[in-house]
Amino acid sequence: MWWLFAILSSVFAALTSILAKIGIEGVNSNLATAIRTVVVLVMSWGMVFLTNAQKELGEISNRSWLFLILSGLATGASWLCYYKALQMGEASKVVPIDKMSVVITLVLAFVFLHEQITAKSALGCILIGAGTLLMVL
Repeated sequence: MWWLFAILSSVFAALTSILAKIGIEGVNSNLATAIRTVVVLVMSWGMVFLTNAQKELGEISNRSWLFLILSGLATGASWLCYYKALQMGEASKVVPIDKMSVVITLVLAFVFLHEQITAKSALGCILIGAGTLLMVL
């Protein structure tokens, strides 16, 4: 089932880029990011209460809190940079560069999580990198 959610994530991410590019016209990129963030916040907490997950708040370890907060800061920085880049550039060029995060994630997963890099994943990263360069040059 994870693959279905991954595919849906990809579709929604694509919609995010197109909708954002249209919506950001004439709007400060930081303000646009803040508006988007409020919508995500309301939607996320709505799902928490809908699934009754709020009762698990007290069970979260300090380590998990720390890394979830750091992840949130990284997400915020990513969104701010993404919206500024999207405002300044073409979506067809900004989005492929943003998706280079796949390559960076693989490297970071190897370094910090000790995940294996297979020949197939290494080749995929090389192709993603080459494809990105081809699309933006």
